[in-house]
This record gives sequence, C-alpha cells and structure tokens, in this order.
Amino acid sequence: MLTGFARAFRTPDLRKKLLFTLGIIVVYRAGTHIPIPGVDYKSVQTCIDVAKGNQGLFGLVNMFSGGALLQITVFALGIMPYITASIILQLLTVVIPRLEALKKEGQAGTAKITQYTRYLTVALAILQGTGLVATARSGALFTGCPVATDIVPDQSIFTTITMVVTMTAGTGMVMWLGELITDRGIGNGMSILMFISIAATFPSALWAIKTSGTLADGWIEFGTVILIGLVMVGLVVFVEQAQRRIPVQYAKRMIGRRSYGGTSTYIPLKVNQAGVIPVIFASSLLYIPALIAQFSDSNSGWKTWIQANMVKGDHPVYITLYFLLIVFFAFFYVAISFNPEEVADNMKKYGGFIPGIRAGRPTAEYLSYVLNRITWPGSLYLGLIALVPTMALVGFNANQNFPFGGTSILIIVGVGLETVKQIESQLQQRNYEGFLR
Repeated sequence: MLTGFARAFRTPDLRKKLLFTLGIIVVYRAGTHIPIPGVDYKSVQTCIDVAKGNQGLFGLVNMFSGGALLQITVFALGIMPYITASIILQLLTVVIPRLEALKKEGQAGTAKITQYTRYLTVALAILQGTGLVATARSGALFTGCPVATDIVPDQSIFTTITMVVTMTAGTGMVMWLGELITDRGIGNGMSILMFISIAATFPSALWAIKTSGTLADGWIEFGTVILIGLVMVGLVVFVEQAQRRIPVQYAKRMIGRRSYGGTSTYIPLKVNQAGVIPVIFASSLLYIPALIAQFSDSNSGWKTWIQANMVKGDHPVYITLYFLLIVFFAFFYVAISFNPEEVADNMKKYGGFIPGIRAGRPTAEYLSYVLNRITWPGSLYLGLIALVPTMALVGFNANQNFPFGGTSILIIVGVGLETVKQIESQLQQRNYEGFLR
C-alpha cells in the first residue's frame, strides 16, 4: 500500500488531485474554528469544559460537524443539512412520479435532482441555524453550565439574523467545497468531508478515555479501546465487502452478420445494502422525543417518562427501541432503494435471465426472496455495531459518541474503502499495480 501511495504522488495529474483535496480539507477544518459574529467565545469554551464530553442531544450532529456545532462556528451545521436533503430527495423519488422520471433521464435528470438537493439544503440550513441560535440564546445548548445564557449577549433581531445567515452561508460553502473535491479532486467529495469531520473528533475522544482511566494511569483503557477499534474495523470491512452474487446469463442475438450477447455476469447484492442510513434514521428519530421534552415547560407524566427512559443511552428502553428502529429502517430503506421488478424488467428487455429462473415476474420474486434473507443478517449486524457505544458507557466511562462507535466506524470504513478504490482505479489506468494486490 505504501508503494501505491508513492506511485500516486509520482503521477503528476493524480498528485495534483491529491494536493488539491488536501488543500480543501485544510480550508474546511479552518472554517470549523472560526466563531460566528454575536457569540461570546469565552463563554462557549467555558461551557464546553464544563460539559466534559457529555454533549447530550446534540452529540450526533456535533460529531458530523467535526466538533464545530457546540463551538457555534461558521461551519457549525457542517454537512448534515446536505445529508438530510439527499436522503429526503432519495425517499421522495419513490413517492413523486416527476422525480422518478427525472432519475430515469440519465445525466440531465441527475443534474436536476442535484439542483433540487442544493435548494433543500439551503432551506434546511436556515431552519437548523434558527433552531441552533434559539437553543444557544435560551441556554439549553449546554445544560448545567452557569454561563450558558451568556453565550449570545446581544439577543436583538439583527444579531439573530446575522448569525443564521452566517451559518447558512457556511453550509453553502461546505457544499461547494465538497463539489470541488468531486469535480477537481479525487472524487466523492461530500463523503470525504464527512470522513474528515468524524476523524477530527477521534484524538480528543481517545485522550478523554485515557485521562479518565484508572489502570496504569489510563493507558490500559486506552490500549484496550484501540484493540477494540481495530477488531471492529476488521469486522466492518469483512461485512461491508460481503455480497451475494446472483448469476445472470444473456442470450445470443444475431443482428446482421454479428452476434451480440451470450455473456455471463452477476448482480451483486450486498449484505449491508442500506449502509449507515438506518443508524442515522434511528438516532435522529430517538432524539425527537427528548428534544421536545427539553423545550417543554410542563411537568406532565410523559415528560418525566421520556427524561427517565429516552435520554440516557444505556437505558434498556432506549437500547431496545434503538435496535428495533435500526432493523426496521434497514428493511425500509432496502425496499425503497432496490426495486426487484425494475431489475427483472431491464434484464428481460436485454435478453438476460437467471439460470433456472424464468424471466419476468418469477425473477422479481426470486430477487425479492434473496434480498429479504440477506437483509436480516445485515440489519442485525447494524444493530449490534450501533450498540458498541452503549457497552463503552459502562466499560470505559465514555460518552454516548464513543470514538469507535457504530455510526462513526461505518462511515469511516465505508468512505475509506470507496476513496481507496477510486484512487486505485485511477492508478490502474496508468500502472498495472494499485493498492490492492
């Protein structure tokens, strides 16, 4: 692999892409440390020190923003509005016929859907920025901090609008930086920015585990976490690369004096077809009741029950609901993203068939049968991986966003594998050897 990296930097155009990507990453990380106007920086740092990693309801979004959310910087919202907009557009493609028709139009339709995604990203950034400013003004962003209400000293309308506009512009710039990496860098820009945001929180989270440890000045806990992380990375790589290959045979066709078809290929059905999206869906859905209870002024029974059972990540009710929601959303997203009937129709149109299975409806039923049975182990795997932070809460006195937790490891490994494959494909256009031999 080291030889592959050296060969990549020796190739002029690939070296230019890698250096351009690194430059964009530096700009992105710099923006996560620039505070927005109207925020008292000293009060923010005081509250972050008081919190000591207990980030509460905003922990997941803070992880995706590389720690910029709780510091209320220019890139406080990070890549989350774009991720949410992309998921919403992907779900609406199945519901709205116009979007489904655009998806089938090829590159022109994809460009139109991308434009809609940008508009929705800006709208979501305005909404989330307004919510973040309101939360910071009320002092609910850092519960238990004595100076939480001093984070925004000037609570005038002009200052509030300026803060919201600044964070919205920051989200637009993050989106632009991601598209620059896709166009002029090594590709997969949004995923790389997400990768950098999560990886940036690893050193501080690992060092917090070391400082809070008691065995050998915390080094035993630190080493154990590193070993667990390596085992989890190996497990995630193994499952993410696992797939069920369904063979497909294409019949020969004579057009004039030439014969076409007669080739054999396969349909790769991944064990984890849904990726990390079910974990994000389940986490976001479980945050909603706790968020409503936090801003509610009543002392009713439902608020007490939610605060007792739905706020702490190590509570049995929270763990059970989290696991069941991940399994449900895994089946839900696979059912939306993969259409067996459409695949069967395309195969029939081009003369393809699965050996032993008739073309048309029997092929769609067979694909649905195989997909359902593959999704079961994939969904259970996602649920178990997502519960690792909960085990860490007890074993290592870690916070809910454990550095080697399910969401972070799945994204880190998935984006890392995809990026390495892209660089390798560009290397193999010039050399016969890539990273993987």
